[in-house]
Amino acid sequence: MLDVTSNEIIRQLIKHSVFASINQVVEYEKASLVAQDLGFEPSQAEITAPTGTRSTMSASEAMATRDDKNMVITPPVVTIMGHVDHGKTSLLDVIRKTKVAAGEAGGITQHIGAYQVEVNDKKITFLDTPGHEAFTAMRARGAQVAHVAIIVVAADDGVMPQTREAIDHARAAKMPIIIALNKIDRPNANPDRVKQQLVENDVLIEEYGGDIICVPISAKKGEGIDELLDYILLVAELQDLKANPNLPATGVIIEAKLEKSSGPSATVLVQQGTLKMGDNIVVGPISGKVRAMFNDRGKRVQKAPPSTPVSIMGLPEVPQAGDHLEVLEDEKTARQQAQKELEQRRGETNNLGQVSLDTLYTQMQEGTVKELNVVLKSDVQGSAEAIKGSLSKLGEENLKVRLIREGIGNVSETDVHLAAASGAIVIAFNVKPDGAALREAQKEGVDIRYYNIIYKLIDDIQAALTGMLEPQYREVIEGHAEVMQTFKSGRNTVIAGCRITDGKITRSSQARIIRNKEKAFEGKIASLRRGKDDVREVLTGYECGIVLEDFSAVEVGDIIEAFNQERVLPGSQA
Repeated sequence: MLDVTSNEIIRQLIKHSVFASINQVVEYEKASLVAQDLGFEPSQAEITAPTGTRSTMSASEAMATRDDKNMVITPPVVTIMGHVDHGKTSLLDVIRKTKVAAGEAGGITQHIGAYQVEVNDKKITFLDTPGHEAFTAMRARGAQVAHVAIIVVAADDGVMPQTREAIDHARAAKMPIIIALNKIDRPNANPDRVKQQLVENDVLIEEYGGDIICVPISAKKGEGIDELLDYILLVAELQDLKANPNLPATGVIIEAKLEKSSGPSATVLVQQGTLKMGDNIVVGPISGKVRAMFNDRGKRVQKAPPSTPVSIMGLPEVPQAGDHLEVLEDEKTARQQAQKELEQRRGETNNLGQVSLDTLYTQMQEGTVKELNVVLKSDVQGSAEAIKGSLSKLGEENLKVRLIREGIGNVSETDVHLAAASGAIVIAFNVKPDGAALREAQKEGVDIRYYNIIYKLIDDIQAALTGMLEPQYREVIEGHAEVMQTFKSGRNTVIAGCRITDGKITRSSQARIIRNKEKAFEGKIASLRRGKDDVREVLTGYECGIVLEDFSAVEVGDIIEAFNQERVLPGSQA
């Protein structure tokens, strides 16, 4: 349309500091500048919505575009979580060995992070994730893929810290829970004690009048496995899991790696539609084409229906776990979509899905937040109970306070992961975060609030709910200057001749006079000079003249302390 050669376009782009090849997608802003240089008036067209729509819903809700005529029942996706050494891997192995699909018992099982088994002519997909932390990290990227959570608890060991974490993570994901009571063959097994511990952690099993299924098993001896699988199918049937296999595929990346021989490979769990060989796909900021597909037995397949895990090849880079996969009409659309996602991620300075007390009311008004999720860590159980009781009374119909995890001790990295995945804030009552947790909170934009008075905590939460919370600030010391001499200038102005002893003094700083280790004045700097020149800042070792606003009683030997108020960002320690 411009009626110029591609070389001319490339030359024009270079003038605007864009070094692009002939096949590269260029941002609209830069492209429009080139068009204007060539005498045209461009306007931005609407990007055609791709056929496959991105889903950030939970797995059970991912079927929002229901067409009952084309819907089929899909296999449930199951994740197994629990404390270390309670038998998660043993359970996965025994299911894998005893329930492989008919005719494929001798096949080589390829580790792709997920696999399918057949029970009574029905399939179940298991996610072989390395524990609930990886599962939650995927949820933090909007990839809620499992329909059922199995919590493995050892009958001889009972409910342990990671068991409680696993229960919290499953509940935060709003998934049905099945308790697998493992190691019942051990001589020191005590199932009744474990069931009582579960009740203490608000997990009410059917035997005690609740609605959570508890199945006694022995992964080592293979006992109770068939019963457990039957219960999984029963829970899945109650959820009415359906998908339309005729749509272009959408799914989520379970894991990805770089193979030495074949390059990037990614395991995708198809959630909607059918993924086929040769499909043009976009995975987050990466586009490509499905060039090869393998199932969990290492067998090459041509298509993958909903709830099927497959390893795919054809992406130019390794994607991240939790990235969404979409099938688009053509290669060009896929490239544009990937470029758009890349620009969006570059422009994100914070986790957009994250909640902080400062922004809670605004997000509530916009309708993006319906409940305030809270992770509570305190020093003693008594404090936790009191805070829990007070929080339950807060909120209103439009916005409820929901405690998704409580614990004793410092804030850990696991707590921050859960908060990031659930859009929660962390309340640290008389405790602090460890180093790893603090770094993760700053990276994910998780708001950690520190309190030592319950009333202040409750007041802040209530203020946030009603949009009256003032942002938190902290004082940052910038530097110190010692007064060496004083000079009168006019009737009421005194210039303090100073030497900067440490840090720096800036024109915009606030200042206080420290005399004999006590504060004599606090206010603003009216003037900062070196010689006859006004300057913005003076560094350590240099001399300068300082005039303080509304204060002339400066004395030789006074220390001028320069400081600023800095807003406390989510995740940083107050």
